[in-house]
Amino acid sequence: MSYIQPFGLNEIRLYFAYQRKSTGVEQFQGTFHAHQGIEILIVHEGKGTLIVDQKSYEVMSGMLCVFQPYQLHHIQMEMTPQTPFVRSIIQFEPSLYEAYFDKWPSLLAFFKHIHTSKLPYPCLFNLDETAQFHSLLQSLELKQSTLIKKDELEEYSLFLIAFFREFKPLWEQSKGQIGMGTSRKPHQAERILVWLEGHYTEPLRLEKMAAELHLSAHHLSHLFKECTGSSITDYVFSRRMQQAVKLLISTDHAVAHIGEAVGMMNCSYFCKMFKTEIGVTPHQYRKQWQKQFDTSSTPYL
Repeated sequence: MSYIQPFGLNEIRLYFAYQRKSTGVEQFQGTFHAHQGIEILIVHEGKGTLIVDQKSYEVMSGMLCVFQPYQLHHIQMEMTPQTPFVRSIIQFEPSLYEAYFDKWPSLLAFFKHIHTSKLPYPCLFNLDETAQFHSLLQSLELKQSTLIKKDELEEYSLFLIAFFREFKPLWEQSKGQIGMGTSRKPHQAERILVWLEGHYTEPLRLEKMAAELHLSAHHLSHLFKECTGSSITDYVFSRRMQQAVKLLISTDHAVAHIGEAVGMMNCSYFCKMFKTEIGVTPHQYRKQWQKQFDTSSTPYL
């Protein structure tokens, strides 16, 4: 049987969400997770704890976090309707955009540094909400609704060049000159995540996975559980649900098509498991999101 390939970051060329708001009602249970590309998280409101590379950081307003490709991280927020978690998210595959930075060698070096070097810290603090930095986010948010597919790569590349131009002096001011740095060495659990990212839409076969990663099945399972607090089976399920949520709000594909795209070929089973995890059916989730989006209040992704 052939399986529909997941909609990766090469198809959704840049994922962007501006001032997404969560109050805790619709939030997934917090787990360690990672992403294919770079994720930049900007916290507008909220408090909680971030864990990256086995270090803890206090989450607070005015915070910017960089998560490198397949870098395990965990965010646990203290959310209520009175103390929501409001954030903006930028997620993209750096290889898609590197060539657009070629004309600016210093900016290109910084762009590469952010996604390939071992960063001393993942976060900046005390960002000014009125800065040019944030006007770029607002501008892209306004363009999103009218942007047509053929113009996406050009528009997103211009946005990233402008964004990193503003980001670079803030980072250097906080961390000192970037220098060459040392290449980041992935943790073994991240190797597992890379493999899972390419196979999570397929039936999970632990022996095949262990053989391709040159680990025993027992060691692989134990290592992943120790590093993430989650079993591989639970992670794959959560990853499928995470991708389903993204596709529900970023495409107009049918629910059955989305279920197949995340590896759940039976639509009824997909809808049942989605409701168990999220609390509503995929149709209801999309409808609620569209309604909330129209009133500028967007839910969790």
